[in-house]
Amino acid sequence: MKTTFKIPAILLAFTALSISAKAQTTTTTTTTSTPGNSNGIRYSIGVDAGIPTGKLSDTYNFSIGGSLQVDIPVMQNLFVTVNAGYNSIQGKNNININGMEFNPTNIQLLPAKAGLKYFLIPNFYIQGEAGAAFLLNKSDLGDDKSAAFIYAPSIGYQFHIGGNSYIDAGVRYEASTKFNSVVDDSKVNFFGLRVAYGF
Repeated sequence: MKTTFKIPAILLAFTALSISAKAQTTTTTTTTSTPGNSNGIRYSIGVDAGIPTGKLSDTYNFSIGGSLQVDIPVMQNLFVTVNAGYNSIQGKNNININGMEFNPTNIQLLPAKAGLKYFLIPNFYIQGEAGAAFLLNKSDLGDDKSAAFIYAPSIGYQFHIGGNSYIDAGVRYEASTKFNSVVDDSKVNFFGLRVAYGF
């Protein structure tokens, strides 16, 4: 029950910090928000989905979640990114292993990543992130680690929809180190899709 309350609280705190940072950043000139423009900090809130790969795909169907991201310009076409969110990886039903059926416990993760986003051409970018994924239900899964290192290379495209708004659609491969020091297949690897509203 405590985990259920932690997730909204963490996301709410991240949003508050982002809004506070935006309020303190003022400019005297009007800038455009054409994707790839490095004139200002950008914020996005998105829906994340994924398909497990490797051993994980034997017992899990898909992942679903959401994320908040801040893009901070450092030079033309290059941004530093900070991303935090929540992923729930859904177990398959009635898995049969050695003649016994069971339903895997959903994996609940809180990923926090930072990285770089570079626009190769207007609107189209490549991005690389690294950070940590925090396992929110370690005891339910029988794992002995609460966190694992994660990395996520991705590509994406930003669709300008008017004013300072855009849709950011990106695909990535996200991989982790082990959550259990004695189980080789305790990595959480998946192909993911993020579709976000940016402003």
